[in-house]
Amino acid sequence: MRIDELAPAPGSKKRRKRVGRGIGGRGGKTAGAGTKGQQSRGRGKVARGFEGGQMPLKQRVPKLKGFNNPFRVEYYAVNLDALEELGASEVTPEILVAKGVAHKGTFVKILGRGTLTKAVNVSAHAVSKSAEQAITAAGGTVTLLPLPFKIRPAAKGNQFTNR
Repeated sequence: MRIDELAPAPGSKKRRKRVGRGIGGRGGKTAGAGTKGQQSRGRGKVARGFEGGQMPLKQRVPKLKGFNNPFRVEYYAVNLDALEELGASEVTPEILVAKGVAHKGTFVKILGRGTLTKAVNVSAHAVSKSAEQAITAAGGTVTLLPLPFKIRPAAKGNQFTNR
């Protein structure tokens, strides 16, 4: 076989239908597009996202930047100098709320600003490393309270199966 003998298989190539060549033939006048309406004008081509004159979805949605993390946990920060001012040997979130140091219904995190001169037993939802070192160096203890919910769902697997 030579290169000049190459040809497509018989019947695989069809000639395109020539429409719109006068009213005499089958594809004449409206050229198969029907009469009037959007589909007959310009072969029905409209811009991507066009909704017939209604405000398109991409313009209706709010223009917000970033996203809100649904698993974010916010803590009320309490520093070591605030614990020193209290002068209590036992510190819990309930005591902090009663003394007006923290707000009711918040998770408490102890931060390391300031110094401790005496031993304090601290119970909080979170403690920074520097605060934990300062509390233990002063002779106190740190107890982490559990959060009442899971912080993050499982990363892998189906959420509806018990694995």
